[in-house]
Amino acid sequence: MSETLDVLIIGGGFSGCYQLYRLRQEGFNVRLYDAGDALGGVWHWNCYPGARVDSHVPNYEFSMPEVWRDWCWSERFPGWEELRAYFEHVDKRLDLSKDVRFNSRIIRAEFDESGRYWSVTCQDGHQTNTRFLLSCVGFASKAYIPEFAGLGSFKGPCHHTARWPQHGLSFSDKRVGIIGTGASGVQVIQEASEDAASVTVFQRTPMIALPMQQRHYSEAQYQAWKAEFPKIFQLRDASGGGLHDINPDRRAAWSVPEEERSAKFEAAWREGGFQFWSGTYSDILSHPDSNRLAYEFWRDKTRARLEDPVLHEKLAPYEPLHPFGAKRPSLEQHYYECFNQNNVELVDLKQTRIEAITPDGVMLKDRHIDLDILVLATGFDGSSGGLTRIDLRSVKGSSIGENWQQGVRTWLGIGVPDFPNLLMLYGPQSPTAFWNGPTSAEVQGDWIVDLLCWMRKKRLTRIEASHSAAESWNDHMEELAASTLLPQADSWYMGANIPGKTRQLLHHSGVQSYLRHCEECRLKGYDGFDVS
Repeated sequence: MSETLDVLIIGGGFSGCYQLYRLRQEGFNVRLYDAGDALGGVWHWNCYPGARVDSHVPNYEFSMPEVWRDWCWSERFPGWEELRAYFEHVDKRLDLSKDVRFNSRIIRAEFDESGRYWSVTCQDGHQTNTRFLLSCVGFASKAYIPEFAGLGSFKGPCHHTARWPQHGLSFSDKRVGIIGTGASGVQVIQEASEDAASVTVFQRTPMIALPMQQRHYSEAQYQAWKAEFPKIFQLRDASGGGLHDINPDRRAAWSVPEEERSAKFEAAWREGGFQFWSGTYSDILSHPDSNRLAYEFWRDKTRARLEDPVLHEKLAPYEPLHPFGAKRPSLEQHYYECFNQNNVELVDLKQTRIEAITPDGVMLKDRHIDLDILVLATGFDGSSGGLTRIDLRSVKGSSIGENWQQGVRTWLGIGVPDFPNLLMLYGPQSPTAFWNGPTSAEVQGDWIVDLLCWMRKKRLTRIEASHSAAESWNDHMEELAASTLLPQADSWYMGANIPGKTRQLLHHSGVQSYLRHCEECRLKGYDGFDVS
């Protein structure tokens, strides 16, 4: 069985759902394909203990009144169960599922030049022809698992956080090993520490985690707040990162009197979330002196929470290992206090190394650690990995992975040379990691919808990013990277967490400047794209 579409959307997260909603409004014949059996994107797959969002509501939700009017969150930073319920609500209010093909993992797509359409093949053999292919796969859809010797031999449960068993897994009275201390690692560690017999944390680089400062809402409280939502959503869209209340001081942090600066840092710390990272001073991520001041404040706050002085250098070293914020901070609720517990041990992989995974645990260079459960919180092949896992073929016959072997090349993070009618949302070389997901879904999503409507009006059926535009955008990304401290850290921002991946800034770090580029492109008749 096959079908023919105007637009096929890959992925059912925020971007995919919004595209389906808006393109249907504009009368396009559109379908959404998703590998899961429900909408939600990462919130369908992320069900590991402690999984929750780190962007606060109401920023982290759709701005359509028909969605938010009768929905109330119970927490400032909702957990995965509530996020799943939210997507069920979205589905019901917008009637999305009727145009969704679930359990449909796309494995191959090739462009038919003569017909100007994509021929798409799913894992189950289903074939689809579509004029336009919209990638909404997100930046964290391809899990990364290092090549540990003997990994397949472990006889107990062993799961990557991104592929956690949907039926759940109890840590109670179990010996749990957790490899990785990124965002998911921090969240799992907090949960496991509460009831596991023992928790062994395998850390390569200490995480700079910031206080979440979680809050709970009654339905009445949240309902009363809704009178402000139209203004909040307006501010959100105009902000630098898609969060309505992040407004950093434009002065250099190092130039501000110490007493004033400390007061601002303290206020941001108490507010929680990403305020301390991005809501204090605008030069924290660009000026070494300002960055060092932020790090020292975080270091001293964190060390005060650790009872064992030995852990100070392991979890909050005196000298920073990389610039503060150049690796994405995680939000925590009691992460550092976990290490004060007798049932939690930290293994510093810079002092010893994992030799192999055994049937009964982990063999280090100097000893064996017995485990019942092994958790792989080892991150993602971020940004580009979600697309390169699909066998997407260019008009020249090469795969997108082959085309990007020497580095990602896009125009505006939306179009890819030699891949006509492929458009990306929340993709590489757009602000993705520095942009609140629902904000991006709507703002960037509307730009895509306007483009497709413009093409339809002008009876155009083919659009492709030019090579020259993509090279100019790559030059822009390199200049942007050089103006920040981001290249000084081996982070997934730079693709540096994946062996063999080209080291480059994969996420545009200036949302408003990015939008100005997009608007300029639109006003010039979508300059940088070849259309016909």
